[in-house]
Amino acid sequence: MSAHGRRLRLGFVMDPLPAINIDKDTTFVFLLEAQSRGHEIFYLAPRDLALLRSTPQAGFRPLTVRRKSGDHFTLGEPRREDLTWFDAVFLRKDPPFDLDFFFDTHIASMIDQRRTLVINDPRGLREANEKLYALHFPEVIPDSLVTSSVARLKEFLVELGGDMIVKPLDGCGGSGVFHLHRADRNVNAILESITTNNLRPVMAQRYIPEVRTGDKRIILIDGKPRGAILRVPSAEETRSNLHVGGSAVACEMTVRDHEICDRIAPKLRQDGLVFVGIDVIGDYLTEINVTSPTGLQEITQLYGTRLEVEMIDWVERAAAGLDRKGAQPVAR
Repeated sequence: MSAHGRRLRLGFVMDPLPAINIDKDTTFVFLLEAQSRGHEIFYLAPRDLALLRSTPQAGFRPLTVRRKSGDHFTLGEPRREDLTWFDAVFLRKDPPFDLDFFFDTHIASMIDQRRTLVINDPRGLREANEKLYALHFPEVIPDSLVTSSVARLKEFLVELGGDMIVKPLDGCGGSGVFHLHRADRNVNAILESITTNNLRPVMAQRYIPEVRTGDKRIILIDGKPRGAILRVPSAEETRSNLHVGGSAVACEMTVRDHEICDRIAPKLRQDGLVFVGIDVIGDYLTEINVTSPTGLQEITQLYGTRLEVEMIDWVERAAAGLDRKGAQPVAR
């Protein structure tokens, strides 16, 4: 039961349950923790959101979860309610941020957040492209260029000394990331491909050699750093993402890491981005992940720290301040 004495209804907009990896998925441990406290949890498929006139609604199913591989969930009978029936709605669809999710954020924006929490805020999710959002903080990011021009990208490569990273603006998990060298004969072909022949903007950044020792994922809850892991690339990879062979190892947060977190925290709070994962290489912020950040289970394995406890604590505190007048009581 909630420390604030109220059983909550928590809806989770997320990808199909059969496909999740229960040993890696962050949403899964949110579900387990909320369920363990006696809260009601519900599964909402991304395409189940709707608007009736100006009222946001959803089809959903009650959910029970357990840490049992191959038998990790049970769904109850489907029903439909206005989204303000929930105390909180988690928008946790995995990237990439596509048009379906874009429209879901518009529907979720119609929720009266005086009555129902939405995590993360749908307006913030639309604003915070996970590559571009970091450009709000030029003093803590590497030299960066966003353009669709192959010629300009080649000029930038020379300006950086012949070494740079290029990545698509809608990529995730390291997909489409290239480490370019000026002497590589494939530079033209790679840039033409990634920009679709000067039609599609991409991000180019200075290559940071410290990536060989690891890319640090830092989890922030309400703007505060709560845990970190170092993702170390394999010998044959530039990318350190765990699902392409990177390894998670324990690490300490540096003074510079805290400076970066302090710099970005006010805007994260302003944009309603409560649960965030940032990527730091060396002394530089490279990405701000807001759609469905991961890393909690690795943090638990390395340190024993269960950040899902802190996240559900935050939800309970925030829900205590909601105006739930007129909401149907939770069944006991």
